Amino acid sequence: MSPSKIRFSELVSEQTRAEIFATVLTAGPISRTQLAQRLGLVPSSVTRMLPPLLEHDYLRESDTAPQGRGRPQKMLHVNPDKHLVVGMKIGPAQVSGVVTDMAANVLARAEEPIADCTPETALSAAASLTGRLLAEAPEAPEAPEAADRVLGLGVGVSGHVDSAAGTCRYSALLDWNKVDVAGPLQAATGLPVVVNNDVNTLVVAERWFGEGRDVDSFAVVTVGPGIGCGLLLDGALYSGATGLAGELGHLPLDPAGPMCSCGRRGCLEALAGDRAVLRHLQDAGIPCGDIAEAIDLARGEGGSARTVARSAFTEAGTALGRGIAGMCNLLNLQKIIIAGEGAVAYDLFGPAMTAAMEAQAFSTAARDCDIHVDPARHDLWARGAACLVIRDAVGAAIS
Repeated sequence: MSPSKIRFSELVSEQTRAEIFATVLTAGPISRTQLAQRLGLVPSSVTRMLPPLLEHDYLRESDTAPQGRGRPQKMLHVNPDKHLVVGMKIGPAQVSGVVTDMAANVLARAEEPIADCTPETALSAAASLTGRLLAEAPEAPEAPEAADRVLGLGVGVSGHVDSAAGTCRYSALLDWNKVDVAGPLQAATGLPVVVNNDVNTLVVAERWFGEGRDVDSFAVVTVGPGIGCGLLLDGALYSGATGLAGELGHLPLDPAGPMCSCGRRGCLEALAGDRAVLRHLQDAGIPCGDIAEAIDLARGEGGSARTVARSAFTEAGTALGRGIAGMCNLLNLQKIIIAGEGAVAYDLFGPAMTAAMEAQAFSTAARDCDIHVDPARHDLWARGAACLVIRDAVGAAIS
């Protein structure tokens, strides 16, 4: 057998075991038969994949009392006490973090404002917050040594992230370029570090605990200062060849449009992000300090300011709907989850978004796709980053 075939086989096994673990985590306690049915596998495949997960004590199997007559049934469940895991989201104004157990239950959470989002400031804050969270978290009762107490640190940052290298190649939102994220954090905390795009961490959280549990192909689209997107296709997180998949915000829609934070004109983000709404108001001569004030104006009593503010959100929603229509045409998704700080204004931009989506989508692409709104809290992003550590560690430890 060729090395490429061996590697493909190992990769498939690793992905399948990670999906088995995630399914037991979210649906357990669950029997082997039920697990096979949920994953669309034959029972013998599940039986073949389970031993490493059981031997490494990531999963346990226990008897349950039979329903009526019959033998007790063995049920699989996650061992939550094997390790602690840290998850972190680095944003332009704050760093948010959680500590979870191996079942991704949040044991401690905290946020730390940052004066600026330079790599030095943000990574120093992330390292400090990691120490503070672990000091607040309970011991991992089954870790044999102190060094085994914490499995690792997961970090989500915006932009083009090279997960394999642990670097952020470019983030327009943070103004980062070729920033080593994993190296400094590993040196400061002593922990293995997993880095990914922040919206991808939210995709994993939605897949394990949220609105993505019942579908195999969905997108999370985040609205706010930027427009982000993460993809789960056929049950697997999709990042593309170099980690660039999902840059919906930088889809070029209008070559003559406003300048985007990335330095190009007419990106979706420049037409539908917070700055687009504020620019609309400012161009109309209406002073507005931030997006929260714009939302208040749009929901306020009648008057010219309310009319202009509502028009600004309608315009942003129309642009967002066009971008989403293009994504539906390309991927034929089952569901799109609208999240991020700006999702709280869905009542203002949502109707225009769905109208534009339906008008621009090909054939049944819009009707095939359910829209769900989930204004995710920062700790859900961080929890997703912790889930990435769990997922990767399960695959690495048993491969």
